[in-house]
Amino acid sequence: MFTVSFCSPDTTTTSSPVQDVNFTSPGGCGVSGDSHPGQRGQLLCLQTSGGGSQGERSQHGLPAGGLSTTFGSSREETLSLSESLTGDTISQYTQLARKLEVWLSLGGFHERGHNWESDRRIYNSHIIINDKGDIVSVYRKSHLFDVELPEKGVSLKESAFTIPGPCLVSPVQTPIGKLGLGICYDLRFPELSLALQRHGAEILTYPSAFTVATGAAHWEVLLRARAIETQCFVLAAAQVGQHHEKRSSYGHALAVDPWGEVMGDCGAERPGMVLVEIDLEKVSSTRRNMPVQQHRRDTGFYHSLEKT
Repeated sequence: MFTVSFCSPDTTTTSSPVQDVNFTSPGGCGVSGDSHPGQRGQLLCLQTSGGGSQGERSQHGLPAGGLSTTFGSSREETLSLSESLTGDTISQYTQLARKLEVWLSLGGFHERGHNWESDRRIYNSHIIINDKGDIVSVYRKSHLFDVELPEKGVSLKESAFTIPGPCLVSPVQTPIGKLGLGICYDLRFPELSLALQRHGAEILTYPSAFTVATGAAHWEVLLRARAIETQCFVLAAAQVGQHHEKRSSYGHALAVDPWGEVMGDCGAERPGMVLVEIDLEKVSSTRRNMPVQQHRRDTGFYHSLEKT
């Protein structure tokens, strides 16, 4: 059984390579902070914010789950704030993880693509750093948010500057269990979460920045659905509030247990942190008492309609 922290925004701070870093003991949640003004983030095992005029990157760490999306007010600003995995931001966090002996999950990081010099395109990446400061996994977001909802005031085209990730990555063994990595819009694709579950995931993570309109309609129900169908814990960090005049995020960083019950909710008003308990016996007992995966038919069965 492990405890993951969801504390108040007024937790103890300490000086570090990154501005406004809050942290708990190595056995708890980890760190939370922001390295660029203007970003407001929530983490369900830690939730943070920053204020300001430029695009931002709020980053949360714990043994599982995090957030670090950069929102510029234009494509050009967003791209200018992107970095490589060997850039200053990730280097600072690897040092911090090693210093505090915590695992960090930095999700939604705008990573410069492999052909950055020629095409100026980026990945939306989720990075896991262990307590020795090593990058142990990088997942690049598979599903890009190209959506027009004129009646909701939502118009976004992520593919204009983002490269879709080439593949899923295997769940990562962490101190709190095997962690499956997703990002934001990936939440809408159950195929991804089920694939991670089949490969051993006990906890699914979805660091996100849902719009206010889509979040109010779908955020909680999607997270609970992913937890119920995979019988995993789900930890979903979330940005909250206004980034700039063109963009606000829904908030409600959420933790859900394998039965689909909400364990913690950071709300929509302000940054903060909450404490939740991760007991892997709940994963085992839920799967044992309702063996959904054993009842699942082979893949061919679900494609049988295509043959008729």
